[in-house]
Amino acid sequence: MPPKVEKEHLNVVDIASSDDDGDAQTVARKQASSLGERQLRRNISSPEIPQSSGPITPPALPSGETLDSRSFWKAGNYVIGPTSKPALLEGALEHARVHPKFLHSNATSHKWAFGAIAELMDNAVDEIQHSATFIKVDKIDIKMDNSPGPALLFLDDGGGMDPVLLRKCMSLGYSSKKSNTTIGQYGNGFKTSTMRLGADVIVFSRSTRAGKATQSVGLLSYTFLRRTGQDDVIVPMIDFDISGHWAEPIIYSTHDDWSSNLKTILEWSPFSLKEDLLLQFDDIGPHGTKIIIYNLWLNDEGIYELAFDDDDEDIRLRDEALREATTKVLKKTVELQSHISYRLRYSLRAYASMLYLRKFNNFQIILRGKPVQQFNIADELQYPKVVTYKPQVAAGSKECSVETTIGFIKETPTNVSGFNVYHKNRLIRPFWKVKSDGSVIGNGVVGVLEADFIEPAHDKQDFERSSLFVRLENRLKQMVHEYWKGHCYLMGYQPPGFAAKQKKLLANQHNNSSNFPAGGKQDSRDEQPGLDVPDVVMPEGDLASTSVDQLCEENIQLFMRCEEKAQKEAELKQTIEELEKGLEDMRKKCAHLSSLLESKQEPFGTRNYNLHLM
Repeated sequence: MPPKVEKEHLNVVDIASSDDDGDAQTVARKQASSLGERQLRRNISSPEIPQSSGPITPPALPSGETLDSRSFWKAGNYVIGPTSKPALLEGALEHARVHPKFLHSNATSHKWAFGAIAELMDNAVDEIQHSATFIKVDKIDIKMDNSPGPALLFLDDGGGMDPVLLRKCMSLGYSSKKSNTTIGQYGNGFKTSTMRLGADVIVFSRSTRAGKATQSVGLLSYTFLRRTGQDDVIVPMIDFDISGHWAEPIIYSTHDDWSSNLKTILEWSPFSLKEDLLLQFDDIGPHGTKIIIYNLWLNDEGIYELAFDDDDEDIRLRDEALREATTKVLKKTVELQSHISYRLRYSLRAYASMLYLRKFNNFQIILRGKPVQQFNIADELQYPKVVTYKPQVAAGSKECSVETTIGFIKETPTNVSGFNVYHKNRLIRPFWKVKSDGSVIGNGVVGVLEADFIEPAHDKQDFERSSLFVRLENRLKQMVHEYWKGHCYLMGYQPPGFAAKQKKLLANQHNNSSNFPAGGKQDSRDEQPGLDVPDVVMPEGDLASTSVDQLCEENIQLFMRCEEKAQKEAELKQTIEELEKGLEDMRKKCAHLSSLLESKQEPFGTRNYNLHLM
């Protein structure tokens, strides 16, 4: 059956490059056969680019360029050839293009590889509104340039993307996510995240919209653009209509253009045959999206930045601290490295478990074949307290209220502390320490809050430092101090100012004892009625032999007894106030009854007096 020709004409936008790096050497390039054909090339810079890519002949590589270097932070260091820009068509407007180097520089916004992976998870979570039930993240093995290598796989069963949506996804700065429930907003996450993890990505998506079922393939390849010396970001894409019993190619211009796109995809993707390419849709189902990122980046030592062999159920970043650890590591260090506040920096499973604040009802993150168990740190707090904060947002904005759960973290080293701040259900800053370093105040205190009133940065690993952010930071510092002052004794710490008060008390007792006659004795409980002093005084020799742990335990007991007495005193005061109020009410009732009785007795007494006179 002949290929299906799409009747609807879609506009084409070509983006001209203004990049100029100086001493670049001449690169031999074969020009397109006509300017009209060149205008039909697919380009990443515009969301409305349905036309296919023209034939591309790989030119000679620029001298001095090294393809052996696969480190992400060095990948942008290659020589750029001179721009080959065709003459403008009559009536066409001058415009800028996006050079391939921008893909790399744009991806450097992600300093952390897990932040890039989280961006792709966010896209799947946003598809929950389109009935998505899972996002699978896994490692697969592919073969490129006759050598096997690992690749990252992302697969979800969301609504998928039709040809138009796929082009918008591949475009820079386009986002249709403007609701209060979706996480994405800048329209840049897919490009920055995929290019941060690897040099190349291929996307398969299947969708049904307006009764029409389609499947599309798009290739964003930094390797292809570099090796062919392109000065423009070209994204070959092909589409199929699958409404019938077989896949029919959707042709926007000519069949040769469609075939040229297919040829480029087969040449630069892991799938060298059309049949292998179409087999990738088998595990997608009727709708969903599949992303494969390959040619993953290496670190400076020439090994993969992501570690897949340390744990078959996890994806890790290489932890230099753990690698250099010896058997003489302190117990506290081992405890710290086993806590989630440390593990989330190197374990994707740990990070994904805390990535979303509210637990999903019908959605799972499946990492390397095993579901991720969601974890809310607020459930692990001792002596939790909820503090309400009402930020002063812009005039005319709807007033909002933020609830922060704060408490002591259970069974962890005391240096684990900080606030886990979420935005629209997504973790932005984990264990953000707002207290001063070196201060004991706030040790072990952890908080959880959702701050939708401040905007996250583009990499979603921090917040924009606005005036709202500064006020939030100051309020969180205040929360830590207030909570610490009222609860630190429960963990064996002395409240602020307690040492000074204790020193003053001992000094007063010493001064009072110096005024006693020889052999005299005074009970300190008579002078300090609020302090419960034990009847048995510990001898100095026993005091010296008492361990620090025992002293801490006794201090805790004393603090708890003081707290109980203060609570009982408050309850007694409340009871007294209630009794006094009840007594006052009774007095009023008695006075009222007495007046009624007098009013009734007066006529009766007057009548008896008159009878007596008669």
